[in-house]
Amino acid sequence: MNGAQALLHTLADAGVEVCFSNPGTSEMHFVAALDTEPRMRAVLCLFEGVATGAADGYARMAGKPAATLLHLGCGLGNGLANLHNARKGKVPIVNIVGDHATYHTQYDAQLQSDIETVARNVSPGFVRTAQSTAQLGHDAADAVQAARGLPGQVATLILPADVSWSEGGAPCPMPTQPAPEAASASAVAAIAQVLQSGAKAALLLGPQALREPGLLAAARIAQACGVQLLSEVFPTRMERGAGLPLIERIAYLAELASVQLAPLEHLVLVDAKSPVSFFAYPGKASDLVPPGCQVHTLSTPAQDAVASLERLAAALGASQVTPRLQAPQRPERPRGLLTAPKVCKAVGHLLPEGAILIDEAITSGLMLYSMTAGGPRHDLITLTGGAIGQGLPNAVGAAIACPERPVIALIGDGTAMYTIQALWSMARENLHVVSIIFNNASYSVLNVELERVGAEEAGPKAQSQLDLKGPVLNFSQLAQGMGVHAVRARTAEDFCQALEYALAHPGPHLIEAMVPESLAGAKRKVLPWLLKSLHHLPPSVAQALKRKIAP
Repeated sequence: MNGAQALLHTLADAGVEVCFSNPGTSEMHFVAALDTEPRMRAVLCLFEGVATGAADGYARMAGKPAATLLHLGCGLGNGLANLHNARKGKVPIVNIVGDHATYHTQYDAQLQSDIETVARNVSPGFVRTAQSTAQLGHDAADAVQAARGLPGQVATLILPADVSWSEGGAPCPMPTQPAPEAASASAVAAIAQVLQSGAKAALLLGPQALREPGLLAAARIAQACGVQLLSEVFPTRMERGAGLPLIERIAYLAELASVQLAPLEHLVLVDAKSPVSFFAYPGKASDLVPPGCQVHTLSTPAQDAVASLERLAAALGASQVTPRLQAPQRPERPRGLLTAPKVCKAVGHLLPEGAILIDEAITSGLMLYSMTAGGPRHDLITLTGGAIGQGLPNAVGAAIACPERPVIALIGDGTAMYTIQALWSMARENLHVVSIIFNNASYSVLNVELERVGAEEAGPKAQSQLDLKGPVLNFSQLAQGMGVHAVRARTAEDFCQALEYALAHPGPHLIEAMVPESLAGAKRKVLPWLLKSLHHLPPSVAQALKRKIAP
């Protein structure tokens, strides 16, 4: 058995069943060894950012890591943005990066680079270069264990070509994964006392707590103590819909988030980070916790959030409390000229049971969360690290992890072009993914940010960097060129018909929604002024404006 074969057998024995690959010469022995391991599915991606984003989407839905196969430091660099998103989402990935043979590195060949330094940006907890074929199985087992422990992480294993092709490899069994601890009795008791005090408090829920068991435990606590339930701005994966609690997401815009958090006297973190502004802005605070609000940690990302919530519920006598759950509801079928809110309304109207929603619609998706709140049970995946180009690759991975469930990916036109090659992988693997591209011919969110950061008034050269009008992209033709059934829609009636067709027919589909910008013209000019004025307004008025702008 050579090293590559031993590596693949070790991964498969550990439950890693899919490898998203974009290989080169140094990885050819790994590629050849794929035929020796029938348990490993190999998915070719035409860009490394698709491979890494697909591994991310797969792990979010499968609850276990996939592998990537990348070519040297340059390939790793191409996949870095979506590995960054996975790191921020605490998503487990086993990232395999090929390298030159150990004896070849001394020659500083054209593709030679410092792979470990690049990898540490996204794999701060585990970066290892395999040194021998005999040890490679152990290296692989360690990588899997590091990836799937709490908190989940990207574990990068660098594979020199001669370690891969040499004989003498042996699979290594996985060591027992230690069970994570729950919150300590003292932490639970202290937070229970805070919640029973009657002070205004909220639980801020992170990835582990946003699945059904954690949601129900948190909702029982909320019902018993009158506390608010919040999620991070961009949740890794959230279970939603009728029969589950309604969770309010912290707003992306710092000014709106400050309005949400202003009444709080206590904020309890459950596998979550204390909220901060997405970017720095002149004259504005980066820390969004309001003055006088105390921050408490129930469970860290390395602890068992669900068990911690259940302990807290027991300490509060809330284990048998009936939680408040969402009643079934759908928006009406939209009509007329197509707009971004009408697309979100149509998705809510037609959302099938068990769907996986992937939201990278940026400004066009402002209404998606509210329009799907009481719909059939579904999962929501969002842009955890803010590096655009995640949505289409995530859809590939999610569809492979859950082949029986439809995937609906709502994507902005600017972000779609970062990883458009994902459409080809959808067609090749015949995945039931409906990609909805909002074509408003603009980097709309950047136009908003230009106004908010206080930059000089944009002239024609500056404005040209933020629009996509010369020429306007044609996503339906791009999709058809990659084997994906695609249509353009300009009216709500056409869009609904296209979505019904796509949901009824397995395989990949793309619907190009021709819409105006959601925040343009007077709205965009007024928004910065309105945001600046929020802290001068009565709290009830500020809260009402927040719900209007970002429901």
